[in-house]
Amino acid sequence: MEMSNRRLSSHLDEIAWIAKLADLKEDHYRNSLLVGAILELLLEKGLLTAQELADKIHALEASDQSMLSTGIGNRHRH
Repeated sequence: MEMSNRRLSSHLDEIAWIAKLADLKEDHYRNSLLVGAILELLLEKGLLTAQELADKIHALEASDQSMLSTGIGNRHRH
């Protein structure tokens, strides 16, 4: 009987992880949609240019790569 309980517990844990993953995917989708909408509004209003956005993206990527190669770790973003 104990083996059956462990197996059930394992299956329930797996279901819980799948549910968490689904929640994370939904959060990621909503956050991506929000960021996309904000960027489009900033661009439409002329508060930001596509070139400024591209430059910032490249600068952040370079910074991340620099930190990874030096082993310092990832920069914490909000």
